[in-house]
Amino acid sequence: MIFLSDNVSKYMGLTQTELMGHNIFEFAHPCDHEEIRNNLRLTAEEVWCGAKRDFVVRIKSALTHRGRSTNLKSATWKVLHCQGCVKVCVTPSSVSCLLLTCQPLPLSHTLLSTHTFTSQHSMDMRFTHCDPRVTLLLGYTPEELLGRSIYDLCHTLDTSCLTKNHLNLCLKSQSVSGKYRMLVKGGGYVWAESHSAVIPSVRSSKSRAAHQPLCILCVTYVLSGVEEPCLQLSLDQTVHRY
Repeated sequence: MIFLSDNVSKYMGLTQTELMGHNIFEFAHPCDHEEIRNNLRLTAEEVWCGAKRDFVVRIKSALTHRGRSTNLKSATWKVLHCQGCVKVCVTPSSVSCLLLTCQPLPLSHTLLSTHTFTSQHSMDMRFTHCDPRVTLLLGYTPEELLGRSIYDLCHTLDTSCLTKNHLNLCLKSQSVSGKYRMLVKGGGYVWAESHSAVIPSVRSSKSRAAHQPLCILCVTYVLSGVEEPCLQLSLDQTVHRY
């Protein structure tokens, strides 16, 4: 990290001095390292056409829930929504750097572990982005979920739980779903809980319009193993559907 604004301590409890010159992987959650690597890479097309970046990452925070600073040994994880671009300097060395504005999200981070995945949705809860961890937890690839509604993955008896969460989210900009059952590819279900927030979207917006489109960010915690794996409750679980 070669530069951070001085207000980083206000949000992360870590000063510029503590962070500058260090590798970001020292502070990022191990499960997010691949996400960071993917956003540091440049394709040949992006070198000439620009490379916007929009992703979510978990970083160590030395702030307690009361806003006081603690030492790194007691650090927790804070969810950051990162937006920016990769800049390429046209020099013989072709140095590139990742420029980001990072916004802490109002999501619980006390349960963050390998049993979580993050996703972005349109306001009607259709998947627009999902991180690869979903494959290990539910069996679906991120590409299989794009354009599908989260309601397609919900146990029929729990749709009212998601509907209530969706309504609270639209009214209050953040919500916690409570426990519900998510259908697993091939059969069965897992118990899960989603923490959600409404955020500005730049994935489909190339201009800074006055009415910037909104999207929903979800951190979903998988709370159980697969139950009743031989039972298919929906056609959306069948392998041949994908």
